[in-house]
Formats: sequence, structure tokens, C-alpha cells
Amino acid sequence: MNARITRRALMLTALPGLAHAQGFAGLGTASRGFAEPAPDPTFRFPADHGPHPNFRIEWWYVTANLTGPDGTDYGIQWTLFRSALAPRDGSGWSTPQAWLGHAALTTPDTHRATERLGRGGIGQAGVTVDPFEAWIDDWQMAGPSLTDVRLTAAGEDFAYDLSLRTDMPFVPQGVGGYSVKSAEGQASYYYSQPFYAVEGTLILPTGEIPVTGRAWLDREWSSSPLAETQTGWDWFSLHLSTGEKLMGFRLRDRDGPPFTSATWILPDGTPSPYEDGALTAEPLETSRVADRDVPTRWRLRLPARGLDVEVAAVNPNAWMDLLYAYWEGPVRVSGSHDGMGYLEMTGYE
Repeated sequence: MNARITRRALMLTALPGLAHAQGFAGLGTASRGFAEPAPDPTFRFPADHGPHPNFRIEWWYVTANLTGPDGTDYGIQWTLFRSALAPRDGSGWSTPQAWLGHAALTTPDTHRATERLGRGGIGQAGVTVDPFEAWIDDWQMAGPSLTDVRLTAAGEDFAYDLSLRTDMPFVPQGVGGYSVKSAEGQASYYYSQPFYAVEGTLILPTGEIPVTGRAWLDREWSSSPLAETQTGWDWFSLHLSTGEKLMGFRLRDRDGPPFTSATWILPDGTPSPYEDGALTAEPLETSRVADRDVPTRWRLRLPARGLDVEVAAVNPNAWMDLLYAYWEGPVRVSGSHDGMGYLEMTGYE
């Protein structure tokens, strides 16, 4: 059995819900024995930048909107997922912790994506906090702290090497970092760093491209973040030209209306959370992507902030054809506000 098949098999045993899954990627499956988020969390940095092995699922998630010297728009994604069979850590092959990495590079005409799969406890993947390092194989997000990191990844036909820096505070999502995901009360711990300034290099078959731009980090952990009837989500992270930011999502439910949430972030980092119903996300246009219809142009409205915008994909074909398939790519914003951002959509079959 070759190494890729072996590592894929190990991940299938560790990632929840591939068989008889509830919710997208099994995230609505019951989580016996694992810790569950509770209201009024107190985040402790830098410790909370590291793993929480008593929770079932966790991620370090970076997206970046970038521009080349000729004004071309690009986007990159770098994600490290941790998933567990049991609520404990461990060393060697006995550890119940498994890791999955995703990387992508999007241009207006192409979308390239790849993944890494690994087991915890053997040095192949993990996260440390002082200094900060998150890695899987030779992919890294590392630096003296999570406010100053170098981000690297490579696939068969692309690579990137980027520096991300900020002096802004981390932003709690939901109420103080407790992000509710359903009317039944499923939730996660969730905070972001949406203020990174980025510079570095993209490597494509046509050569190296120097780029600058903005990046957004999401840190989230839970044990059963979705209700069993929720089939997927549409998640937006927007950098507006006013310096304000918007995080918003809708979670689709096969038995009823979607559940929505939003956070409006001022240029100084002050967040204002909005509960279910305050944000509306309306698909305006679909594209045929990977033999399925996926909405790639949206209308987002948040009346409390005077927001009424269209959000359109830079490249409608930004399909992540990986172990768990989904759509993710850069978007342009126009209307009451303009800007750039990222859109992730899961559960479209």
C-alpha cells in the first residue's frame, strides 16, 4: 500500500462522520466524551492559539485577497484542521489526534488546490504557541507570534510564500467568542484576526508573482458545531474599503429556514455581533461547477449597518475537489459598500 493511501486511510478512521454522517462532514454527529463550548469564554493568549485536544474538531484557517503588479486579483487559502477520535492527546501512533491541511491558489482564470493528511504524535503535523508554529509536512505558518508569521504551502503546480503582520487585536466572534450555530444551541469557540497586511510571492507555472494584500485568520474549535439537520453553510469574510470588516454566515437546514449570524468589525477592531435573522444572504446567480449548481453571486444585507451589497466570485470555478469537497474563493463586493473578501460554501451536492 503506498504512502498516500495509508495516510488517507488513517484520516478516514479519525475524521468524524464519513459514514452515516449528520450535517456536513459529520459536524452534526454526537460527540460523546468531548468537551462542549459554554457561554462567556475567557480566551488566554498565546495558549488558545494552540490545540484543544479535549474538543473534537478545530482549525487554523487563513484566506488572503492579493493583488499583483498589474492589478490582477488573486486569492489563497491555507488551513490546518485537527480532528480527534477521543478527548485526549498522546504521543506516537497511539494518539487519537489526526490532522488535515488544505491549500489553494485562485486566479481569475484558474483554481488550484491540494491537501495533506497526517497523524498527530509523530511530528508530522501540529501546533506550538511560543514561538508560534502550525505545520503539516513542509507547509508552515510560523513566526515569533501569531501576529507576525510566514505562510508557506506548495502543490504540484503552485506554491506561495507570504508574510502576514498586524498590530491589531484578535476579534471574538459571536458573543465574546461564543458563536451559536443553530436554534438548538450548537456552538463553537471562535475568534479571528482580520487585519493582517500581506506581502510575498506566488509561484505559478508562468513564473513568480510578487503580491500584496490583506489576510483573515479564523480560529475555531468545538465538538458538535452543527445541528443534525444542517446540511452546509455559506460563510463570508469581507474587507470593506471603509476599513470595516464583516463576518457572516448562513447555515442551511433541510427541515427549515437557514440560521444566520454576523459580526460587524470597526477599523479599530471593535466587534458588534448580530443574532439569527439580522443578516440576510440571498443567492442571485448560480454557476455550474463540478457537475452541481453553486451560487456564485449573492446579495448580503445587514440593515443595522446600512449594508446592502452584491458579492461576486472572482473565479466561479473555485471548487476544492478534496477529501471533503466544497467551494472557496475570493469575491468582489459592490453596492452600499465596496471591497474584497472570501466566500466558502459547503454541502452543495
